[in-house]
Amino acid sequence: MKRPPGRGGPLSTLVGIVLLALMLFPVYWMVNASLQPAGNTLDSGWFPLHPDLGGYATALRDQGRNLVTSLSVALGSALLSLALAAPAAHALARFRLRGTKVLLLGVLTTQAVPTIVVANALYGAYNDLGLLNSRLGLLLADSTAGVPFAIIVLHAFMRTVPEEIIEAAQVDGAGRLRVFRSVVLPLSLNALITAGVFAFLLAWSDFLFALTLTTTDTVQPVTLGLYQYLGAHTDHWNAVMATAVLASVPAAVLLVVAQRHVTGAAPGEAFR
Repeated sequence: MKRPPGRGGPLSTLVGIVLLALMLFPVYWMVNASLQPAGNTLDSGWFPLHPDLGGYATALRDQGRNLVTSLSVALGSALLSLALAAPAAHALARFRLRGTKVLLLGVLTTQAVPTIVVANALYGAYNDLGLLNSRLGLLLADSTAGVPFAIIVLHAFMRTVPEEIIEAAQVDGAGRLRVFRSVVLPLSLNALITAGVFAFLLAWSDFLFALTLTTTDTVQPVTLGLYQYLGAHTDHWNAVMATAVLASVPAAVLLVVAQRHVTGAAPGEAFR
């Protein structure tokens, strides 16, 4: 009997399970190590037979403020990226502007600029503006990566919005701003959520901007706090791993919640 297209046999399933186990093993070991008593987690067993939550208590005490900083900066960066990228993407997709392809190429090129180069350039400006060691400074810096990415994603989607829908709204008396706000944005919800999720993740996982633009421990994201947690003689690896677990939770939850919108954000998918 001929196997239906797109379905693998037992061997493909086995290979998939093995690959999934290999990819998830570091996550499992991180959780396992976080539940061990303080000390050298290299001596711990494969399973936390006697789980100890002391590492999480230490992590929340030492890194709680850093987690809040990361959350506020990442959320702010995602919102700012969408606020700037959505109208820009709509203009590039709908209006016949000269040099649109060149502009998009420039936006795409910015993604290839190393973060450390941008961070070093921002340091002098931030020093003059008083934005060093501030959440606003980190938010703006992280948006330099979120805005170009969001423009690319939203432009690809907004180009597929049917012209007939926009013309119908204009016939009813809607101006350009009303069309953008009441027609284009609701139809682009999946793309907006997708761009927002990735802008959040870019800011949440940022390390170089935080390392360069913060010189004190008053404002630190959790990535920098985790880095400074480590040391040659660290004996609280359970707290280190617990911090890593806590830092992974918001990103994992966000991806699970937004999964349906992310998979539905392919250009033209909503209009088929």
